[in-house]
Amino acid sequence: MEKRSLIHKFDFLWQGLDKTLGLIVLALIIISIITFISASSGAQVRLIDQARNLILAYGVMLIVSRIPPKWLEKSAVWIYTIGIALLLAVAAFGLIKKGARRWVNVGIVIQPSEIMKIAMPLMLAWYFQKREGVIKNIDYGVAALLLILPVALIARQPDLGTSLLVMAAGLYVIILAGFPWKFIIPVVGFGVFCILLIIIFGGYICEPQVVWYVLHDYQKHRICTLLDPSTDPLGKGFHTIQSIIAIGSGGLFGKGWLNGTQAHLEFIPEKHTDFIFAVFSEEFGLLGNLVLLGLFTALIQRGFAISSSAPTLFTRLLGGSITMIFFTYAFVNMGMVSGLLPVVGVPLPFISYGGTALVTLGIGVGILMSIYRYRRLVQS
Repeated sequence: MEKRSLIHKFDFLWQGLDKTLGLIVLALIIISIITFISASSGAQVRLIDQARNLILAYGVMLIVSRIPPKWLEKSAVWIYTIGIALLLAVAAFGLIKKGARRWVNVGIVIQPSEIMKIAMPLMLAWYFQKREGVIKNIDYGVAALLLILPVALIARQPDLGTSLLVMAAGLYVIILAGFPWKFIIPVVGFGVFCILLIIIFGGYICEPQVVWYVLHDYQKHRICTLLDPSTDPLGKGFHTIQSIIAIGSGGLFGKGWLNGTQAHLEFIPEKHTDFIFAVFSEEFGLLGNLVLLGLFTALIQRGFAISSSAPTLFTRLLGGSITMIFFTYAFVNMGMVSGLLPVVGVPLPFISYGGTALVTLGIGVGILMSIYRYRRLVQS
């Protein structure tokens, strides 16, 4: 009998999975490890923790990839309901850390808002699947109510970054389900108009005596610091100023791996988490950034390719929304680090250090893999 190689003995782990998507994610993980070694300044404990997180995310991805989309569809309401119940539990008796009530102890300490990043598109994709062929304007209103409830609960924790990500995940499903553009364009136009007003009158509205009734004071401070980081160079503006210096100093080719001065002289705060893109930019320069952008573009393109060929409305909406979540993570993080968006604590997908965020991303990739596998089974 012919002996099988060690690799072939474990080929069941990736059998039926989309190899193109897997290779793209693997490339991002390799970049993550290389950058993290530099960003963590060689701290072995952090490197071991990150390796553990990546292995956990990969394991979750493998498990989810083997769950038929039909099972995900049947469990969507339950997952959403459990997520809402946990968010209510957080509001009632959640744990407070650094002034925010975001965690709850259910035997282990968890952050329920992370669940909603997946539960929200699952729920709305399920809802529109049930309404397929008879979707009316009122259905978009019901979907909006399903979306507003968790977003409001997360925003009051307060957690602006996660609430925006959950809202984006739900809005993507609503838009992909056919929400009329005649309603979208005016909202986008109004948003652009408001941004222009903030830029033009930023000097006045950022005065201490001016109260922003919709946002918390710290959220106002973030936006005003974005408009002019020099107003708080040793506080909130420090993050933005130092990350912009790091990105600019990288030049075309970068300073070389482990040679980034901003990172190794401790000028970049949160350099292994939210601001790891600044470390990468300083050491690998514009060319490195183009490679990274190319990988994220390939990830998004592959996600849309899988979603567009999915056999049901549920899988098309779910896959498209998850793909756009990857885009939102990358866009917001890079914009935040580059000084184009407020600092809201959004990690760079598969690159930043983290446990919960990596598991959430692993679930997202697993769902895309499941959609791909299910499509192949249907076609065969």
